[in-house]
Amino acid sequence: MAEKKEILELAGHEVAVSNPSKVYFPRAGVTKLEMVRYYLSVAPGALGGVRGRPMALKRFVNGAEAEPFFQKRAPDKRPEWVSTVELSFPSGRTADEVVVTDEAVLAWVVNLGCIDLNPHPVRAADLDHPDELRVDLDPVPGVEWPQIRDVAMVARDVLADFGLTGWPKTSGSRGIHIYARIWPRWEFADVRRAAVAVAREIERRAPELATSKWWKEERHGVFVDYNQNAKDRTVASAYSLRPVPDVRASAPLTWDEVPTCDPAAYTIATMPERFARIGDPWGGMDEAAGSLDGLLELAARDAAAGLPDAPWPPHYDKQSGEPPRVQPSKRRAGAGGAGTGGARGDGGSRADSGGPGAKSPTGRRQSTMPLIEVARAETKAEAMAGLERWKARHADVWPQLEAADVLVDAMRGRSSAWYRIRLNLRHVPEAQRPPQEPLEVDYDPWASFRPGQP
Repeated sequence: MAEKKEILELAGHEVAVSNPSKVYFPRAGVTKLEMVRYYLSVAPGALGGVRGRPMALKRFVNGAEAEPFFQKRAPDKRPEWVSTVELSFPSGRTADEVVVTDEAVLAWVVNLGCIDLNPHPVRAADLDHPDELRVDLDPVPGVEWPQIRDVAMVARDVLADFGLTGWPKTSGSRGIHIYARIWPRWEFADVRRAAVAVAREIERRAPELATSKWWKEERHGVFVDYNQNAKDRTVASAYSLRPVPDVRASAPLTWDEVPTCDPAAYTIATMPERFARIGDPWGGMDEAAGSLDGLLELAARDAAAGLPDAPWPPHYDKQSGEPPRVQPSKRRAGAGGAGTGGARGDGGSRADSGGPGAKSPTGRRQSTMPLIEVARAETKAEAMAGLERWKARHADVWPQLEAADVLVDAMRGRSSAWYRIRLNLRHVPEAQRPPQEPLEVDYDPWASFRPGQP
């Protein structure tokens, strides 16, 4: 017998929560209804991050430990009080996306299985001019939390020096996000150009702590992900719950809290009391909008000094001024990185090994770094299981790898992510390096794709 729906009266509407006792976080025992009630308890803050913005629906219909899928198009069957707006994407396709306007729509979205909220950095009234610049601090494996906090403080100073106020929050996962409200006068390309300038300036000021390098094999420390400002990219908004076992939230902070903050302290259990006690630390953001002129001048100086545009995400068309879209380890020796690379990931083809500039019998460029690929899988669990099998077969090699040598990539598919695992054998003596072997898991995310499909 189907479970009775829970009916909530919100913003003058009735919102039905189906399967209210369905457990979404098995290890914490958190149910769907408890997620809905969490969002309502912090609704003024949560709505501050999403209200009036188109939002991609990241749906965890089988709970936090299962793979989600991305739904850009609003469900055909939806209440009349759920607004939508038509967005266009880099692919040329369009979709009517949900726009959250009040507590009723917020609860309705969570009922669809959206654990976190992923709004675009634009308002529905002006889809071409972002009003947020987003600084995403993403640590390389092995980087400890204090280093991320230190880089956040550098980012604050960079933004302030160029006329912008930064607003920090924990990502709810491994990093820190910093938003800066901007006047909606610049297009996406300009906002991304300003974000590249921020990333490079952070790297200049803290070269041992942070990097602006796009290719994973070149990164160290904390990666400043400027591409979160490209069109069609979304970031989990303030107060979003995250799909991690202890049900952490993406918690807005004051700058005084950042040097000592602990991301584990902000959860579905603690955030409602915190919100009731201190209110929303981001409450003044809309009144602190600023100009991108200073950062765009910095970007122009960088370009004049010979710095090209930074690489774009792989599913975007090649951009004017963008350097060759080929990971450094696969560039032809002496060719200055000629080529455009694959459009389905950073490196497109399965890893080759060999000397710089050499070619395999297939004609593929061979790596100048000892990268091998272990798995391509539909789910992260399958990819990690493949890695475990590789580790068992190479028990003498595995201890020589460092955390940053294990490259786990969440790759963007048509409607969901898929996962790739590569290993950098740079710390393994050459004579002991295993060759590229058949993949432990060999999933093809494009097998069913047909040109012209939506």
